[in-house]
Amino acid sequence: MSEVIINTFPQVNRINDPILQSKVVSCWNEALRRGGWTTDDLEKIPFTLIFQDCRISLATHTRAVTECSLALGQVLHQSYAGQIKIDFDILTAGALLHDVGKLLEYRRVDGKFVTSEGGRILRHPISGCALAAELGLPETVQHIIAAHSHEGDKGHRTAEAYIVHHSDFVNFDPLKDR
Repeated sequence: MSEVIINTFPQVNRINDPILQSKVVSCWNEALRRGGWTTDDLEKIPFTLIFQDCRISLATHTRAVTECSLALGQVLHQSYAGQIKIDFDILTAGALLHDVGKLLEYRRVDGKFVTSEGGRILRHPISGCALAAELGLPETVQHIIAAHSHEGDKGHRTAEAYIVHHSDFVNFDPLKDR
């Protein structure tokens, strides 16, 4: 299953730390297992249940957010060298895992994707962060997962968390009215 995760999210290969890379893959595998999903479902699960009949998959959204995060990180790194420190391994891991909790927040009933019982009380930033913590991902990655959505609006965000937060909404807000 690990090879399928890497094929689904090739950006994993851009993480230089092999331990972090392995933990990112393990987090996706464990979320799939706990949610009762298969790797094929990653291309079927909608990235949001807010839009009626969303046809953009969780995998597509995750790849797009990761690519946007890396591009934005590069621009900031080049433009503000020495003023903003960006850990690209942490940024990549956080972007790849920002929505991993959706595999726990969603379930499929009669062929339709709906919010699970657990998802009603723990949104994906919280369940994803808890899973990442359990699997030993760095707190800086956990922070990105927990703070990427509105749950992080009232607190501190690292540079990497700001980047993923804005990249996520750039890949969400323009699609709302389609």
